[in-house]
Amino acid sequence: MKSFPAAGGWYIVAVVVALIATYVAADEHNHMYEDHEEVVLWMNTVGPYHNRQETYAYFSLPFCVGAKQSINHYHETMSEALQGVELEFSGYDIDFKDDISPTEICMVDLTEEKHKAFVYAVKNQYWYQMYIDDLPIWGVVGKEEEKKYYIYTHKKFDVSYNGKQIVDVTLTPERKELLRVGAKIKFTYEVNWKPSSVKFEDRFDKYLDPNFFQHRIHWFSIFNSFMMVIFLVGLVSMILMRTLRKDYARYSKDEEADDMERDLGDEYGWKQIHGDVFRPASNVMLFSALIGAGYQLTSVVLCVITFAILGELYTERGSMLSTTIFVYAATSPINGYFGGSLYARMGGKQWIKQMLMSAFIVPALVCGTAFFINFIAIYYHASRAIPFGTMVAVTCICIFVILPLTLIGTIVGRNLDGQPDYPCRVNAVPRPIPEKKWFMEPAVIILLGGVLPFGSIFIEMYFIFTSFWAYKIYYVYGFMLLVFLILIIVTVCVTIVCTYFLLNAEDYRWQWTSFMSAASTSIYVYMYSFYYFFFKTKMYGLFQTAFYFGYMALFSGALGIICGTVGHFGTNLFVRKIYSNVKID
Repeated sequence: MKSFPAAGGWYIVAVVVALIATYVAADEHNHMYEDHEEVVLWMNTVGPYHNRQETYAYFSLPFCVGAKQSINHYHETMSEALQGVELEFSGYDIDFKDDISPTEICMVDLTEEKHKAFVYAVKNQYWYQMYIDDLPIWGVVGKEEEKKYYIYTHKKFDVSYNGKQIVDVTLTPERKELLRVGAKIKFTYEVNWKPSSVKFEDRFDKYLDPNFFQHRIHWFSIFNSFMMVIFLVGLVSMILMRTLRKDYARYSKDEEADDMERDLGDEYGWKQIHGDVFRPASNVMLFSALIGAGYQLTSVVLCVITFAILGELYTERGSMLSTTIFVYAATSPINGYFGGSLYARMGGKQWIKQMLMSAFIVPALVCGTAFFINFIAIYYHASRAIPFGTMVAVTCICIFVILPLTLIGTIVGRNLDGQPDYPCRVNAVPRPIPEKKWFMEPAVIILLGGVLPFGSIFIEMYFIFTSFWAYKIYYVYGFMLLVFLILIIVTVCVTIVCTYFLLNAEDYRWQWTSFMSAASTSIYVYMYSFYYFFFKTKMYGLFQTAFYFGYMALFSGALGIICGTVGHFGTNLFVRKIYSNVKID
């Protein structure tokens, strides 16, 4: 093998290091600039203002690129590709602290095709997004006046700096020009630099909206939900303790009576089904898979909210989604442990099949919905279309990370917590379920069970929906954590009450009922999403409608799995407690 001379080798290494250093210094991830150093302006997407998720590449409109040599950009994280970030170099010649007087970018001959594209964009209120030093910038394409369409041809950038760091960027679109076929439109830009006292750590504060998120209504909703928790916990404790005390006293009296008195007595209630209450749930494989996925999703939500509070993830492009993907993959053993152990305790034999279902039930729903929407995005040539390479990466994460970790958790769960430890024996023959009032039927209990949990979070749903579907950045994750904890407490209390009513009606089908009565919260959340879509947004078109209702169905479904798991967890403790405290003959 031929080798380079020593001097030549060192020279090549020095050149490569210098080129890398030059490129990195000009990259937005460094955030430190020397005087006259290049500052890169990235063009991202363009799309209708009222359809925030419907975005297209900036140069899908007949804008022109600046004369400066192009810099290639690759998706640096998977979340950028999944969120439709399409960064392209603008070609604008911008240097740190160097003012630029109005400078021509290019001249566009407005052909009939280009005229139609610009008119359509102006008519539909298209806005575009750009980035300088990782700071987002928005601008409007044009304006409609008296049924005539004008386009803004001049971009004025006011950039503020503190020392060697950029702390603020403001864009002002100027110079309206009438759109007409055959016109020659000259696009120009200028850059003005000015010092600022804003700290680099606080530069993202201008994008936040404290007046919206910290409004009195928001604080009142938190206080209202907190009072609901106190009232509900107190009510549940009082009702159940008083009722159970009477039940214990009655059952103790029954135990002291002879057989004749017991036969003549009033035998009813939850004690009568002690031989069936711990019978395995129907469709135990699906049930255990949902429970395992619910524990994992609950862990993901708590971890991501905590990271968002501590690390301000909203300030970095795509960091929230990247963190969610990483945490979800890392918490896969939790899924395997709780799902596998529950399946083993319920006597399940096909544990490998259960493990596969538990590992892939949520990814399959997410990927199936995303790929369906992806076909529509491809048809519309939208930037939301997921690249094939990203699909392959997601598949590899599921197969080579999530699946092995779920397998490990399943094996540990089956060995450590897979033996039945019920306080009562299970009868060989199921006890017939007596007829009962219509409002004691599981279907009615399930529908009513989600009302109060939804009532504790529906105000927060408005703020979350607005931050995702409108131009708001959600940053009050302390509120979100408090509301999530309130939701957990309310869900547990409501599910315990629902289960007690069901058991007192001598119906032992509490496993699925406890899960579904809590999970029915998702039904009301999805119904609320319809109200929000039609009355709080101005979205339109097939792509945006499919995107909205598809991902809202995923959001509601995930929330339902979380609530169902939390409800089953609390109810399981409650059922074990009451049956372990009563002497069973």
